[in-house]
Amino acid sequence: MRRQQCNGYNLKHPPKQRQKSWPCLLPGALSALFLFGLGGKPGLAATSNLNPTLKIGIVQRFGAKPSDRLTVQAAPGDRLTLKFKTQNAVKTLSADSVQIEVQMQPLTSPRLEERVVLSTHRSFESAETDAAYWRTQGIEVEVAQPERWQVWAKRSRYSSPLLRRLLLYSLQLKGVTTPYLDRKELSQIPQASWVVDGYRYSRDNLDITAGKVIQVNKKRYAGSLRLQPNAYGNYTLVNQVPIETYLRGVVPHEIGTGAPIPAIQAQAIIARTYALRNLRRFALDGYELCADTQCQVYQGLEGTNPGVDQAIAATAGQVLTYENQLVDALYSSATGGVTAPFQDVWEGAARPYLKAIIDAVPNQVWDLSRRPLADEQNFRAFIGLQQGFNEADWRQFRWRIETPLPQISQDLRTYLQSQKSPQANFQRIQQIQVSERSAAGRVLKVTVRTDRGAIELNKDNILRAFEAPNSLLFYLEPLYEQDGKTLKGYAFAGGGLGHGVGLSQTGSYHLGEIGWSAARILAFYYPGTQLQPLSKSIVFWQEPTAVPAANPAQRNGPPAAQSNATSGTMQSFSEIVGLQLFQLTKWLD
Repeated sequence: MRRQQCNGYNLKHPPKQRQKSWPCLLPGALSALFLFGLGGKPGLAATSNLNPTLKIGIVQRFGAKPSDRLTVQAAPGDRLTLKFKTQNAVKTLSADSVQIEVQMQPLTSPRLEERVVLSTHRSFESAETDAAYWRTQGIEVEVAQPERWQVWAKRSRYSSPLLRRLLLYSLQLKGVTTPYLDRKELSQIPQASWVVDGYRYSRDNLDITAGKVIQVNKKRYAGSLRLQPNAYGNYTLVNQVPIETYLRGVVPHEIGTGAPIPAIQAQAIIARTYALRNLRRFALDGYELCADTQCQVYQGLEGTNPGVDQAIAATAGQVLTYENQLVDALYSSATGGVTAPFQDVWEGAARPYLKAIIDAVPNQVWDLSRRPLADEQNFRAFIGLQQGFNEADWRQFRWRIETPLPQISQDLRTYLQSQKSPQANFQRIQQIQVSERSAAGRVLKVTVRTDRGAIELNKDNILRAFEAPNSLLFYLEPLYEQDGKTLKGYAFAGGGLGHGVGLSQTGSYHLGEIGWSAARILAFYYPGTQLQPLSKSIVFWQEPTAVPAANPAQRNGPPAAQSNATSGTMQSFSEIVGLQLFQLTKWLD
């Protein structure tokens, strides 16, 4: 089974007990503190509320399967209040519990749904940067997550079949061939429904409140719930909850209840910071964060811990900033001994506070200025070091994974198919090599030579294409049959778990154990930042004013045909029709 692709790993257990898992240890979100205009540029934070309410999608894509069910219950001695619109009024019902299900509603005539998918990505960071690139080409876009993150041509702008096909044709004229039309014909759609007092109600929106906690499929949540439609033809169940209560359901599942108190406090601060910075993540679907590994793991009130609660309370309202803006407070399970600059993993502008740091104290075991890890000999010597690092006592600090060639081929083929690449039908891998590595050791580019030509994989997409490596901090060793000539696979040898950007959770354990405070831990992993209370003067997030130029074949989006696509904005539709009318007509046929 392929693991879920994302940006980090779960730390529910202390370092020596942890098992490999695949959650994205990226924190996430707040409520209506941003106003998103037509240009897609959020405004500044405009509140001094130290405990704002977040909107967390705790059940995403509900109704994707006809068998989906949600059992919602009140606590003993309490009642649920259900509110929904009926005609021009709001109806209010009361119940001890309610089961929400979907009924497949037949359509009187088939409905065609289609959208232009410009690119598909492993992470939100990659998708957002790619969306900015498409905007520089004159294409209005929106970031979606039907399953993986995708950049869509904005549906309200490209609202007709003709406009969508004209857009694809324009891209093809520029040599960009990987965008495609995702289309399906629907004969029925899911309709949410529930029964109260013997009467069945069918509505798209439902608000649920209670005097105490609310239980959803045996998991308890504070705050309120809202069932609402999403962009994928089904529903999302959204938990509206104050951020400090939200952290009670995040921190113990991310850092672990057995971590030193300073490490838990540091985790709470960066989880809060990342949440407030990432309000835009699910703007398309009308909420802010998910509850799974593509954001932060959020379990409601399950697994709360008194010691963790005290650490959260001790840091209440504290956030990490750089030049009075919330930092991109990325963190992962383990760095492998050196943290990764932002641009080593994703495209986009560098973050001055996310830089390469040797993850070792009190003694520096490696000097990056004298021995940069872009040099392959230096890198292998670095990976050969086992002691002196903050993470050295953890078994995933160093690893070696041997993978047979058929498995590598299948992984790569699956990735290329998801990208609609014509090279997905390759038959044989001839060679895989690291063709570019950063000064901090992360693999920036892998070249795969096949019978269908060379395939280049960049940064974050390398982990989408290959199952084996636990991080981008690795080197490759070819494995041969007994004849010493026939390639049978590759060994991935490296260190760390996750993207390696920002704080190492495993490293923070060690730093907390040797007496470092939360503030000192954060200053180590995010140099140049300031710890301060949340206030209305702090900027949560601003869209970058400049987007780095990137060729579609080089940026961290899909592999695209070599073209002159960055020489200017995409041709306008009138230019296409005026210059290529006959050819366009043939293409549309």
